[in-house]
Amino acid sequence: MTEAAIATPSHSSEPAKTAIIHRMVMPGHICPYGLKALDLLKRKGFTVEDRWLTTREEVDAFKAKHNVQTTPQIFIGGERIGGHDDLRRYLGLSVADPKATTYQPVIALFVMTALMALAASFAVYGTPLTVRAGEWFVAFSMCILAMLKLQNVDKFATMFLNYDLLAKRWVPYSRIYPFAEGLAGVLMAAGALNWLSIPVALFIGGIGAASVFKAVYIDKRELKCACVGGDSNVPLGFVSLTENVMMVTMAIWMLFAH
Repeated sequence: MTEAAIATPSHSSEPAKTAIIHRMVMPGHICPYGLKALDLLKRKGFTVEDRWLTTREEVDAFKAKHNVQTTPQIFIGGERIGGHDDLRRYLGLSVADPKATTYQPVIALFVMTALMALAASFAVYGTPLTVRAGEWFVAFSMCILAMLKLQNVDKFATMFLNYDLLAKRWVPYSRIYPFAEGLAGVLMAAGALNWLSIPVALFIGGIGAASVFKAVYIDKRELKCACVGGDSNVPLGFVSLTENVMMVTMAIWMLFAH
């Protein structure tokens, strides 16, 4: 077994905090949670004894000896703390719940598409604040939202069928929707074929808005939103309604502006 001691100097009068971490470091695999735990210990001022498990046999023997299912395993003061998430809890830090609802994906998406639109406007017109930047923001958002759905159309369609009024009556629409949204977004970004992009955006946006409003505000159902694909934990409601209203508003604007 390879062992590497990593010391973090301390200038405090408090006794040095020490920890031992056992983690997988193999020729074909270095455990990412081991690296995260090691980094966290160092940042929290621990003197760390970094013990490597370099073969599958060493990993299996370690698990059997300590009656654990996973590595890394961290020991502090002779007490086994557990893995990376257990270490975070021990240090009083939050641990993300993979099943918890979150708006982070859509916040990140809209921030990035807004910055992209401002950058495009600056590159073309010399200023970020133009009407075209607003149009690009909606169009870019539609494109990225469509891309996320197209990563796994079947998963998106399955989630979409929970609430979309048209898809529940005609199932193929659940698979057509992301392609239609992407097509309308690309055409609106280019300012091309308005005779096609405007009715497509009005159609899918109008049905989508009505579907979300009925499911959330009339039927009071608690569902996950399919807006950013089929693997998200974004709750159905304001965000999905905003996506559809944006499409309808953009289509109406382009109908009169262009």
